[in-house]
Amino acid sequence: MQTRKIGTDTVSAVGLGCMGITHASGEPMTVEAGAKVIEAAYEMGYTLFDTAECYTGVNPDGTTAYNEEVVGKAIKPFRDKIFLATKCGVTHGGDHLILDSSPAAIRKAIDGSLLRLGTDHVDLYYQHRIDPKVEPEVVAETMAKLIKEGKIRYWGISETTEEYLRRANAVCHVSAIQNRYSMMARWYEPLFPVCEELGVTYVAFSPLANGFLSGKYTDKTQFEGNADFRSRMPQYTGEGYEKGQALLSLLRQMAKEKNATPAQISLAWMLSKKPFIIPIPGSRKPERLNENLHASDILLSADEIKAIDEKLDGMDFEVFGGHK
Repeated sequence: MQTRKIGTDTVSAVGLGCMGITHASGEPMTVEAGAKVIEAAYEMGYTLFDTAECYTGVNPDGTTAYNEEVVGKAIKPFRDKIFLATKCGVTHGGDHLILDSSPAAIRKAIDGSLLRLGTDHVDLYYQHRIDPKVEPEVVAETMAKLIKEGKIRYWGISETTEEYLRRANAVCHVSAIQNRYSMMARWYEPLFPVCEELGVTYVAFSPLANGFLSGKYTDKTQFEGNADFRSRMPQYTGEGYEKGQALLSLLRQMAKEKNATPAQISLAWMLSKKPFIIPIPGSRKPERLNENLHASDILLSADEIKAIDEKLDGMDFEVFGGHK
């Protein structure tokens, strides 16, 4: 099984995105059930676990389901053996995000996260989205202070631009970025040389295009309404699904040749492109967790990657987060 680096730490080449346990993938799991999913992932070999302050849902009794509380309960027995990432700067305001990366908001957020996670530090702390009201230098200075205080070990930025990354990194080294990336969402590939130059790990969220690249869902799939954001994503409309068929056919063909699954080929593609890329797919199902983790065992040659990219260049997709 492959490993990758974040800072000087070694982590599993595929990490676990824990968001779907409580947020955006149907009604939230109970703390106990969600913790069992995370425990199972650890036993399989996952060592990178990703959560966020804003990954919340609503429990049947109307209380808030906090993803960080689920993660905190799960990792308690093996906290010192895993790499824990969480995020700040975003809260949900109905149909929009409320952004606040002011120093005071970041400090309040980290204290809340540490309490919910049941730990005295997080290994990687992301600014979840760029806040246009706060300069990157101010955010970086705040993160540098949190590192000095021992509350966080490394920091990162999610959905960053090159300019913002460079300005922030000039103040305090950015160890990782977490941007959307998949075969259907390649618009951040120009950041690869920047990551290489600055020594930044690229953590790829939604690496399976919100499940589309697994081939398990269609435009007829009945998701759980408003509790499952996939029900409103363009790749699952009739037109969007049709546009993705050529890619799914390619994945199924390669999967057959490699004795793998479409999801594994999709993850192996990005793992084979650059040694600093770490995908963090999520799932509630142990069999999917195991499948995703072992995508790192599948090696694609430079020629195979080039051939795939050339085919992708000729395809047109409708996908959540942007359009090709």
